[in-house]
Amino acid sequence: MRWNRRRTPQCAVVLSLAAALVAAALAPLPANVPWDYQIGGDYPPPAGTGVVVRDWFAGTPEPGAYDVCYVNAFQTQDDEAGVARPDERSAWPRSLVLRRLGSDPDWGGEYLIDLRSAAKRRRAARWVAPMLERCAEQGFAAVELDNLDSWTRFDGTPLAADVPFGRRDAVDFAARLTRRAHALGLAVAQKNTVQLTRREARRRIGFDFALAEECGRYRECAGYLRLYGDRGLAVEYRRRDFERACAAVGDRIAVILRDRLVSRPGSPRYRHAAC
Repeated sequence: MRWNRRRTPQCAVVLSLAAALVAAALAPLPANVPWDYQIGGDYPPPAGTGVVVRDWFAGTPEPGAYDVCYVNAFQTQDDEAGVARPDERSAWPRSLVLRRLGSDPDWGGEYLIDLRSAAKRRRAARWVAPMLERCAEQGFAAVELDNLDSWTRFDGTPLAADVPFGRRDAVDFAARLTRRAHALGLAVAQKNTVQLTRREARRRIGFDFALAEECGRYRECAGYLRLYGDRGLAVEYRRRDFERACAAVGDRIAVILRDRLVSRPGSPRYRHAAC
């Protein structure tokens, strides 16, 4: 489409109004309400829980809660025997998976999605779109797009220079997915990546709230408050970091402690606490 420069200001106003109307129609994250992170499998949440995060493929909304749908949008899921998920490494289009880098150094089996060009980002967004649609169809209120900071995953390794995309590409891809989610009536969480500016996170992408992992451990909690105020969720995986996050921001946003594998009750690894 070729833009008429004399009409661009009018178009910009129309687009801004449309974005404002969409944002007004989204269900906002409840402020400082107890929450639970259940992407490792559904279970009855602790009493008083008002926000629940569950997996887009295997999870279902919790009645009466503000339900957030987890989507691993920037990396593949590890292949799981006996399960056919479209977000697994073997299901993604081969040309969009950066196999030559190997899997994420911290999360074995997860491979980066190649976002180096607009064409690849469009194809990747089309692949993720049905996952967002399923979230909306099931009745989730919001979506969490995981691994936004995937361009940093090989930092400090010999392969760091081989990652073929960067921050601007990730921001563009996030904006594409957020527009689609908003059109489906889903609010969108910024997952980690506190280094984004307010212009990138709120204006360029359009995120609605934050979901921060280990902001206490890395002393990043205040950064999310600056971006979203009390519209945020925080999860820690170590007791001392949980206590630090509670002291820093526990009076403003909901902070929980979970085990790193987000296990279900009954597992010897299961752990859950709230400020």
